[in-house]
Amino acid sequence: THGQRDIDDDRLSKLIEKIAEKRLGLKDVEADIIGRSYEYLIRKFAEGSGQSAGEFYTPPEVGMIMAKIMDLEPGMEVYDPCCGSGGLLIKCELVMEEKMMLRSKKKYAPLQLHGQEFTPATWAMSKMNMVIHDMEGDIEIGDTLKNPKFKVKNKLKIFDRVVANPMWNQGKDSLSYISDDFFINDEMERFPAGPCGGKIDWGWMQHIYSSLNDEGRAAVILDTGAASRGSGNQGNNKEKDVRKWFVDEDLIEGVIYLPENLFYNTSAPGIVIFLNKAKKQENKIYLLHAGREFEKGDPKNYITEKGIEKIVNTYTSFKEKTKFGRLVDKKEIIKNDYNISPSRYIQITEAESYRPIVEIIDELNVLEEEAENYSKELRTVFEKLGI
Repeated sequence: THGQRDIDDDRLSKLIEKIAEKRLGLKDVEADIIGRSYEYLIRKFAEGSGQSAGEFYTPPEVGMIMAKIMDLEPGMEVYDPCCGSGGLLIKCELVMEEKMMLRSKKKYAPLQLHGQEFTPATWAMSKMNMVIHDMEGDIEIGDTLKNPKFKVKNKLKIFDRVVANPMWNQGKDSLSYISDDFFINDEMERFPAGPCGGKIDWGWMQHIYSSLNDEGRAAVILDTGAASRGSGNQGNNKEKDVRKWFVDEDLIEGVIYLPENLFYNTSAPGIVIFLNKAKKQENKIYLLHAGREFEKGDPKNYITEKGIEKIVNTYTSFKEKTKFGRLVDKKEIIKNDYNISPSRYIQITEAESYRPIVEIIDELNVLEEEAENYSKELRTVFEKLGI
């Protein structure tokens, strides 16, 4: 009926009987089964949505990596300025709860979750996601750059942690109010590094920086180009100038280069930039290249549990790992014109080696000599055969 395959009454009856044999009460299933089921549905919806899925869905393994690195503690205030379906905020709470279980803590304060979302339908998904996960979250609706909803006495509210996956490579022309004056004359003084050029990526980064308290940390997913655009070019580049400000102010703790084809709105790899207002590794940035840390999937690649732990443990150690992670001095970043992409500093493929020209010429001479000897032998054979 209606284009669907029919099932006869007898088979349907047997199916219902089989289901009835199972105990499906909430007490009979593992914790958070409903929440994970809802996220499964969101992921399936994302798979069917193609390009538009990037508006509301971040791969869960990326969210777990971010949350684990954020070092969350009970009662912290966590903010996502472009929260989509709320997945990053929820991952933060789940990771914090897991940490408390390992400490055998039964009573602790939950995270105070805050988010803002531009699209009404996605805002509704976020609210529902919070309810289904049995979490409380203050989720507002509206344009965060133009009208941030979280304020205290007309000043921007500050948080312990910020996680975000803003739209990648969003051109300033896509928002009618965006101009250099918008960044320069912002009433809340959110943009200390000034206008960010043709892309809004580093406008988001400045808003996020301004949303952190003095001990605050942030994890932000961006396109790989945000780490390098403008570097190596002669002349002024506003995007590079803003990136330079972040490096010079020693606010960037690290950058992780993600595998390709993880995200539903693009097959390109992404990066996660980590900000830390109280970083311990002064004048250094930890760069990690996880470009090969994935398994092939359909329709998208994914990072395994083992891969997540490898990335998190390596990053949080700040130790050098060949072809994977490096603690890079600020002087080297400056030497590379403020390019902070891990791919610039970490070579994950074997370096091609080239033989010296003199050695190649000598070998060619030997081969030519051998060829001449073979030719002489062939001529001798042909002469004996009378050819």
